[in-house]
Amino acid sequence: MKIVDLRVRTVAIPTQGMLRHNTGVHPGYLMRTVLELFTDEGIVGLGEVGGGDQRAALTKLKPRILGMNPFDLEAIKLKVLRSIYYLSNSRLYGAIEIACLDIQGKAAGVPMHALLGGKVRDAVPLIAYLFWRYDRPGGGDDTRAEDMADLCVELKETLGVRAMKLKAGVLEPMEEARVLTLCRQRLGDDFGLRIDPNGVWSVATAVRVGRALEDLGLEYFEDPAWGLEGMRAVRRQVRIPLATNMYPNKFDDLGPAIRLGAVDIVLTDLHYWEGPRGVKDLAAVCRTFNLGVAMHSGAEFGVEMAAMLHTAASIPAMHVAGDAHYHYLEDDIIVGGKMPYVDGAMRVPDGPGLGVALD
Repeated sequence: MKIVDLRVRTVAIPTQGMLRHNTGVHPGYLMRTVLELFTDEGIVGLGEVGGGDQRAALTKLKPRILGMNPFDLEAIKLKVLRSIYYLSNSRLYGAIEIACLDIQGKAAGVPMHALLGGKVRDAVPLIAYLFWRYDRPGGGDDTRAEDMADLCVELKETLGVRAMKLKAGVLEPMEEARVLTLCRQRLGDDFGLRIDPNGVWSVATAVRVGRALEDLGLEYFEDPAWGLEGMRAVRRQVRIPLATNMYPNKFDDLGPAIRLGAVDIVLTDLHYWEGPRGVKDLAAVCRTFNLGVAMHSGAEFGVEMAAMLHTAASIPAMHVAGDAHYHYLEDDIIVGGKMPYVDGAMRVPDGPGLGVALD
């Protein structure tokens, strides 16, 4: 089998409100680039990557993979990720690997998780991802902690989720901390709480917020300060597990992070960690050093959401609910529309391959 063509399209899907974060705002939609790999046997594999319009970047890699066997992922990785530093981009490689695994699963007649060791769960629990919003449904903007607590209660009731994460670094830090206090009061001691300012706070601010939240029993405090040294400094002063999808978010920094004792939990990501197989490598390292693993969300559509579900289902240690922006999407690009939440979880597709098709 050989790859004979690569095609790319950039797609935007409207969101329920404009989602704010520490460097700006998603402008009422999320954007992804969708990849199709065509083989000489008529099998088409799907991949997906974020970061805006990635068509030109993926097209540059096309000559390097044409004629290659989609089963030869180590050789493909050498050609598109390891060989030329200015073309090296793990996010692009992740999309290609997803598409190749989709092809492999379709060729073998098995779901993608079977290529990763098989699934240990039929459904993956997901969180309520809380963003401060402009132009929220029904009108108005989120301006105070009560607005986020109301949203959290709404998502628990409509999706059945049992945990949340606040995308912080937008309003005053202690007002954001108050969101978690209100959620604990309204949703009880068993509801999971997380907060993530994406490293924008100083160590002093992160420690102040962390100490204020210690008695709430957070699942984790994600990327409270900048860099490995900032993370280590906060971890030494706050009695909450520290998680990251920033420091480290690549294998080059994983060893230093472990030696420094910078984090307790690493959030897996199909792009930062070099595809689903790279995530499995990461999980093995985390198991070796007794680090926890969780699942990161990068504003994915249905193609990558399916890949995330297959991957998470194959990792026994991933016992906390995964991140997902998915509930903010108005629609999806896959046949059948958005995949449903059932009791706060999303079922792993049956395959073959990813088990989804473009509409």
